[in-house]
Amino acid sequence: MRSVLLLPALLALAVPLAATAQNAEPPLLASVEKQLAQGPVGTRYGLLVATLEGDPIIAIAPDQRFIPASNTKMFTTATAYADLPVLDRAAQGTGVRLDQGDVILEGRGDARLSSAEDCATDCLQTLADAIAAKTRHVRNIVGDDSWFPDERWGPGMSWNNIQSRYGTGISALTLDDNEMSATVTPGAIGARPAIKASTYYEIDNRVTTVPGKGEAIVTDRAPYGRVIRLTGTIGADAQPATLHFSIDDPAHYAAWRLRDLLVARGVKVTGTVTARHRPLAPADDPAIRKGAPAARPPASDMLAQLPAPPLADDMRIINKQSQNLHADLMLRRVSRASGSGSIADGQAALHRLMAQTGLPESSYSFADGSGMSSYNRITPRAAVTLLTWIARQPWGMAWRETLPIAGQDGTLRNRFKGTLLEGRLFAKTGSLNAARALSGYLVTKSGRTLVFSALANDMPDGTDAQASATVERTLVAIAEAL
Repeated sequence: MRSVLLLPALLALAVPLAATAQNAEPPLLASVEKQLAQGPVGTRYGLLVATLEGDPIIAIAPDQRFIPASNTKMFTTATAYADLPVLDRAAQGTGVRLDQGDVILEGRGDARLSSAEDCATDCLQTLADAIAAKTRHVRNIVGDDSWFPDERWGPGMSWNNIQSRYGTGISALTLDDNEMSATVTPGAIGARPAIKASTYYEIDNRVTTVPGKGEAIVTDRAPYGRVIRLTGTIGADAQPATLHFSIDDPAHYAAWRLRDLLVARGVKVTGTVTARHRPLAPADDPAIRKGAPAARPPASDMLAQLPAPPLADDMRIINKQSQNLHADLMLRRVSRASGSGSIADGQAALHRLMAQTGLPESSYSFADGSGMSSYNRITPRAAVTLLTWIARQPWGMAWRETLPIAGQDGTLRNRFKGTLLEGRLFAKTGSLNAARALSGYLVTKSGRTLVFSALANDMPDGTDAQASATVERTLVAIAEAL
């Protein structure tokens, strides 16, 4: 693994490139175009490479609009970082209160609440302990996520992603990343495998054990459904397979888990598990309320409330791991600081920051904070403009350290291995149907730091990896030449 000590020195390495760019651009541009032409036929590429001062070196379709996939997270986290002190002061953790015998579990947008057995901080068990110390008999368990309006999925997200861990429901009351897992262990040939899973979902097991070591299991669950159908095969000699399922109603699931924890602590629960949501209303849209105060639920007295984890830690999870749920929750937390916690208020906050960077509204549009929406669009110039603006901010280096490092960690840990850019490229990845994106900073062979955005859309089915490899070869060639 190469040293990452290069990262704090990136700004110091940013020597002027104007003369180099002027002399090298024509042959280098031709070489880059030749590299991209070797990618999947029909793929549409956008590429902009510039100095940290914003001077372009290589530009190919820099103002065309592309689906950015998870490059969207750069815009979300930058918006949050710009107001991080304000957001941290306003942040609140999950809490519980008692209301006429009912337990009300109230979410405040914390993305990291956990009920894992080995949980050490931000644990649902802590709230269960507080209730058990107060009473031994409760009625209903209510999961309340009305801190944000009920918008569990952003516009433009593919419906088939809802059942996967990448498209889980978004809620102010989030637990265990709003996902569940199941372990499938092969049985005798011809028999059903054994399934170990939570009882929150009913598992309809139609998988057959077959000879060999392969595994081909298909999961299917209707939106809001509580039955998961498993079909396909698993080899008798295969290792146990781990499957991940999304949660559509996270507030209900969190309340359901709290009930189990209370029962385990000897608390008698006589009622039901329910969820309380705040329907999206016209007042949640800043364009409709036009300066009027945003709709917000009243504050409540808590029996116990967890401290809110530092938001900067979550930025690292969002960008390094490309965590969709955390990114969409971050957009809503930004939204809640100045509005109602709605997607529309989050979009307004994004627009305000983009205006500060000098981006025209025609160069971007966002329907969510994670990049799962197929409605999102950016231009390569928009990404590069944002990245150069971030580099000038007091928090720019801290934000940059949240990006994956080529060949070392995050979503780039297995990319650029053995190339000049291993350990020298710091960038946000993006992956969606027929869309690949990579934008960030790279250090060239001569030690110069450049800003870049490489976007690929419309590649034929099954050629996504080939398109990504084409972009990687192109960036390495640029770094070698400069």
